Amino acid sequence: MAVLIRTSDLPAARRHAAWRGIVCDTLGPLDLRIDPDAPLRGEIEFGKLGAVGVGRIKTSTPHSVHRTSGLIRRDNPELYRVVLTLSGSPRLSQDGRNTQLSRGEFAIYDFSRPYELAYDSAVRLAVFSFPRDQLAVSADAVAELAALPIGAGSGAAALAVPLLRRVALDHETYQPGSAARLSTVVTDLVGAAVAERLDQARSLPADARQRTLLLEVHTFIEQRLGDLDLDPAAVAAAHHISVRYLHRLFESENTTVAAWIRQRRLERCRADLISGGAGSVSAVGARWGLPDAAHFSRLFRQAYGMPPAEYRRAHNVR
Repeated sequence: MAVLIRTSDLPAARRHAAWRGIVCDTLGPLDLRIDPDAPLRGEIEFGKLGAVGVGRIKTSTPHSVHRTSGLIRRDNPELYRVVLTLSGSPRLSQDGRNTQLSRGEFAIYDFSRPYELAYDSAVRLAVFSFPRDQLAVSADAVAELAALPIGAGSGAAALAVPLLRRVALDHETYQPGSAARLSTVVTDLVGAAVAERLDQARSLPADARQRTLLLEVHTFIEQRLGDLDLDPAAVAAAHHISVRYLHRLFESENTTVAAWIRQRRLERCRADLISGGAGSVSAVGARWGLPDAAHFSRLFRQAYGMPPAEYRRAHNVR
């Protein structure tokens, strides 16, 4: 993600004009309203995640950004925007709704209709842009939910919020292939969160529902790797699906549910073994759901080419 402007690098006399120019060049024609006498402090970064635009905005200067009818007539790309609050309390307004977003909440809004995004104090925001036709929910559904807060309470939003935050913070570390796949995940989860917020999850296309469900399953497994009762039957029951359907979901991963659980457990064990301070080898295995020391050693050797104790020694951890 490229730093497009850092106001501390510019003479004070140029900051307002430079900030306005960067915002309009990267986020589209917008009307910025800032007290000309207020000292402007902030930073804007921007990058691409496949077809998704990703930006980070940090500022301590109160001001507002307006998308007016006149600007829409001048230039009207078919885009949705999502703003995620990393810190502070921005205010988003569209279609007569006004929302004060709290940390960890996001909202969706339509770039083809007037809106206002205002900051009364210091904020850090992540802003995502994507073509409207990539979101697997109807325009009417988005219009009904525009500028309303979506928090990470449960369901798809509980996955979407940490993913959006992670993507915004780690964007520059992704390889092109991973970025393209992640852009699909981002739009799927945002669409699922919007649909759930309106109780329309069943209206999502089948492939989007399946991808979202698979992400939920992955998260469920990751949080319970140390549970000895974690198996395909437990995973299926927790998600109110049959074991047969769960196995169908994992066909796209080219693995089985049991193999995925085993792989994730071994990877957690491997990370503990090379991190230091993780206890004995048998304690590491037991921590991640592999309490039989001989079985753990055999699985680890098959996966990494040497027994866990030897692997630890090879990585100079005592």
